[in-house]
Amino acid sequence: MKPMTSIGQMGMVLVTLAISGCSDFAGDSGSLDTGVALERAIFNDLPYAEIADSQVLDLYVPAGAGPHPVIVLVHGGGFFTGDKRVHQDDAAYLVEQGFAAASINYRLSGEATFPAAVQDCKAAVRFLRANADVYRIDPDRIGSWGESAGGNLAAMLGTSAGDVGLEGEALGNAGFASDVTATVTMFPPIDFLTIDEQAAALGFTTNTDDAGSFESAYMGFAVQSDPEQTARANPTTYIDADDAAFLVQAGDADELMPYTQSENFYDALRAELGDERTHFDLFEGAGHGGADFDSEENLEKIVSFFQAHL
Repeated sequence: MKPMTSIGQMGMVLVTLAISGCSDFAGDSGSLDTGVALERAIFNDLPYAEIADSQVLDLYVPAGAGPHPVIVLVHGGGFFTGDKRVHQDDAAYLVEQGFAAASINYRLSGEATFPAAVQDCKAAVRFLRANADVYRIDPDRIGSWGESAGGNLAAMLGTSAGDVGLEGEALGNAGFASDVTATVTMFPPIDFLTIDEQAAALGFTTNTDDAGSFESAYMGFAVQSDPEQTARANPTTYIDADDAAFLVQAGDADELMPYTQSENFYDALRAELGDERTHFDLFEGAGHGGADFDSEENLEKIVSFFQAHL
């Protein structure tokens, strides 16, 4: 367990970060002064909660006093592996476009089962809001972006704001909201109960229903053994008119996650939010990630989406 750090102690912690915890970013050093034009900065391993070593984020802040919109980056890895540093290039790109980026770690399935990871993501958003003035970010312009398992968690941020069982307010900053305004989700698992069926319809095999699958490990039980509880991990469950705007992307040759998971989620979002706030890209011939998703053209599309909705 980490030592507790109160909000009242935050100033002393941040002075230390300014000296030793803020690494150079493209040759620029960080500063914690406010109200003046400041240089770009990275703050590494900021604790957003206090019960696990994994509850940390790296915050990348653009030059200028801001306040800057901020994108929460959620790594993939089947809910059982992965690290926030995989998004360093995405964070750097966002900063070049004037966005702050918060790349987060969260408790993986080997450490804690659902809803721990969702609660961690929400705690990270609350931390950013609680410390918005300190880090020159705008608490009213927060988005989320994830791929694969991280896409599920980013989507949960986009749809499930205010759900008491998912908030995890005991993790800290309970007086702040955990909602986001815009979400990008790439080839995510959405409905664990239908992945195997949809894969079979597309001509390949997945093992989500097995007790040893990534999704079952994440839930803490074989997903089909408790459909009601499993549905709580489905972002579709929480869709309503107050949700974030969404950009959903998938590849039609993905043989790890059926693209129909994304397509069906988009259809449900569109029915509630309309065409202006929902967007879907199906990349022909693309698999589970790859060049279509990482291209300059697609990064520009993602930035344009966030600019339009934040």
